[in-house]
Amino acid sequence: MVPNLSDPDLPARILVVEDDAGMRTLILRALQGGGFRARGVASGDEMWAALEVAPVDLIILDIMLPGTNGIELCRALRSGQGASHPDETPPSQVPIIMVSARGEERDRVMGLETGADDYVPKPFGQRELLARVRAVLRRGSPGTAAPEKVRREKLQFAGWTLDLRRRELTDPSGATVDISGAEHDLLTSFLDNPQRVIARDRLLELSRTRLGDVSDRSIDVLVSRLRRKLGSDADQLIRTVRGLGYIFVAEVERV
Repeated sequence: MVPNLSDPDLPARILVVEDDAGMRTLILRALQGGGFRARGVASGDEMWAALEVAPVDLIILDIMLPGTNGIELCRALRSGQGASHPDETPPSQVPIIMVSARGEERDRVMGLETGADDYVPKPFGQRELLARVRAVLRRGSPGTAAPEKVRREKLQFAGWTLDLRRRELTDPSGATVDISGAEHDLLTSFLDNPQRVIARDRLLELSRTRLGDVSDRSIDVLVSRLRRKLGSDADQLIRTVRGLGYIFVAEVERV
C-alpha cells in the first residue's frame, strides 16, 4: 500500500489532468492497479474544481491542455494564483509530475523551472510511471523515511534555518520560505556536504532526484530554483564550479 501524505494508513490520492480520454483512462488504470486512489479531469478549470472538492497528494499534469496549458497551471499552483480566489489561495506544495508528448529538453526545463517535481515524456510505460510517482511521493513525505534515518534536528547557515523534521526553511528574518520537495532534498544534500565540490550526477544521487539524464540540465534548473528562493544570499552560498558541479560555501551548524 502506498501511503497517503496526510494519513499513512490510506493510499495516496492522485489527480490526473489529461485531456485525451484514452490516455487518461490508461493512466488511471495504471495508478489504481498500483494501489493509488486516482481520479481524472480534462482541463485546468476541472482541475481547480476538483482541488476545491478534495485535496490530493500528487498531480499528474499534461502540458498540452485546452485553454490554460500545463505550464501555466503549474506556475499558478506554485504561486498561489488559484482560479476562484487568486488573492486568497496559498502557494501549493503538492508534488507535480508533468507529462507531454513533446520530449524536447526545453519543455523539460520549462516544466521544472515553473516548479514541477518531475517530467515524464510520452510515450511511457506503466512501470516507469509508477516508479516516478512513488519516488516523488517519497521525496514529499518525511514520514516515509526509515525511522533510523530521520534526523530530528535543524541545520543553520548564514542566518537561515532548515528544519529537517518539519521540512521548513526560514530566512534570517524568521519568515518561512516555501520550497518544493525536490528543492528541500537538494538543499539538504548541500548542507550535508558543506565546502565540498559536488558533481551533478552525485547531487542527483544524494538528493534522490530523478528528473531525467544529467545532461538535460535538471540539476542546474533545481539549483537555479533554489538560488531564487535564497534570494540575495544565493551567490554567497551556492557557487558553480565550472566543469565540475557546485559547492556550498557557508558554514553549517546542527542544532
